[in-house]
Amino acid sequence: MALLRGSGEHTGDAYDFAAIAGTNTGDGGVPHGRLLIAFAEAALGRDGERLAAARDALVATMGAAALVDSAAVVAIFESAVRIADATGIPLEEPKAAQTAAIRAELGIDDYPHARAQ
Repeated sequence: MALLRGSGEHTGDAYDFAAIAGTNTGDGGVPHGRLLIAFAEAALGRDGERLAAARDALVATMGAAALVDSAAVVAIFESAVRIADATGIPLEEPKAAQTAAIRAELGIDDYPHARAQ
């Protein structure tokens, strides 16, 4: 999030991170953001019908190449998180300090996996 926020400051784009926390139903300032979030959530779930619907909507709106790219992004982030969790990698202090405000704003620290070990 910090990198996306920094990129937005550089390009002049505004992102609403509440969209990824589920507290905003908009696109978050990303083209087709709601559609991408729906796909990512479905891909991480266990509901095959929901995933098929999200996949079909993404292809219909953005094309097959966007589906491949989106699936790759979901996969790499999911695997990176699992590796970090499995090995007990803590959030580094500089990153914790840098992201404290946005984590509080979005309620991320309330997620069970976000709590310190």
